[in-house]
Amino acid sequence: MDVFSDLFNDLTGWLTIGIIVFMLVMMAYLFSMFINKSANDE
Repeated sequence: MDVFSDLFNDLTGWLTIGIIVFMLVMMAYLFSMFINKSANDE
């Protein structure tokens, strides 16, 4: 568990979390756009 505490204390730990969160947000955004487009086609 010491490795995780060192990772979060370091900037790269937060940078990794930021990238993961950013990817999740972008995926949700594209997914919602796809849903809206398919809903409008009907």
